[in-house]
Amino acid sequence: MSKFFRRRLKKPGLAPGTLVHIGEKKTEKTKITLIKYDEASYHEKEVQTIEECFSLEDARTTKWINVDGIHQIETIRKIGNHYSLHPLTLEDILNTDQRPKMDDYEDYIFVVLKMFFYIEEHHELMAEQVSLIFRPGLVISFQEKEGDVFDLIRERMRSTKGKIVRYGSDYLTYALIDAIVDHYFVVLERVGERIEYLQEQLVAEPSNEILRGIHELKREMIFLRRSAWPLREIINKMEREESALIQETTVIYLRDVYDHVMQVIDTLETFREMVSGMIDLYLTSISNKMNEVMKVLTIIATIFIPLTFIAGVYGMNFRYMPELEWRWAYFVVLIVMALIGMAMLVYFRKKKWV
Repeated sequence: MSKFFRRRLKKPGLAPGTLVHIGEKKTEKTKITLIKYDEASYHEKEVQTIEECFSLEDARTTKWINVDGIHQIETIRKIGNHYSLHPLTLEDILNTDQRPKMDDYEDYIFVVLKMFFYIEEHHELMAEQVSLIFRPGLVISFQEKEGDVFDLIRERMRSTKGKIVRYGSDYLTYALIDAIVDHYFVVLERVGERIEYLQEQLVAEPSNEILRGIHELKREMIFLRRSAWPLREIINKMEREESALIQETTVIYLRDVYDHVMQVIDTLETFREMVSGMIDLYLTSISNKMNEVMKVLTIIATIFIPLTFIAGVYGMNFRYMPELEWRWAYFVVLIVMALIGMAMLVYFRKKKWV
């Protein structure tokens, strides 16, 4: 489970707020993208240094800064210093094993959640932590690597149409969270297809490879559940908490995300039960297979018991045995043994034992 649960060996003993990157370095260079938009305009550019974003302040537009690659601690520190972010916020951004959560710091809201991808070629679930910070006129997103599920949001912004350009940073944050949650359904669909495939293989021919696949699915279900359940708390808190940073018009849409999260959780619970049932089915299939083997061996042994008795009787070396001097005794005994075996086999078939 190392790809889901990362070690924290660098952290013990350090003071709270110490900036240490915990997790895998997924990109060599940090990529910073700046998007500025309003109802009439849209500007998108990739900047070379974070300082370029600081110099482009404009109260009339909403600014979205997206950082791909969080291993460069100095960049994170500069963002924190410029926007007066709490040291614990920066610490949580760098800790990629952070539990999904939401923190309200009054002048900004910080959200952490997991973004999932399903790699079709390897039938593998991949996770990435996404951290979001928003305040009026500003959204900052932090990702572990380049590539996300926000392309449709960028397309809507480029067209300068719709609510996303009319509303503020809280609506943009909602849209980002909604895109991540909606992609959960895509991942769950792939996981469901894999469960169906393993079920068919399990019924047809249970094997150690199928068992390994079931255990891998079970680990993925545990991690998906660990990431999805806190989302319910996050959305519920954003919806119900009276914060000046979240407009009433956005709360309505947060309720819709909450419904989607509940659907994800219900689907996950169903899949968990199915995977647990598959393990029971595997054990039952192996037991039934062993019982079939034992039944065949028992039938064979039962047929040979009377034949062995006859062979044992005529294998005794007594001098005065009537049939020893009979010319056709050997063939008669073989025929009798064959008839006994056939009769027992017919009897077993009538009883439906074979």
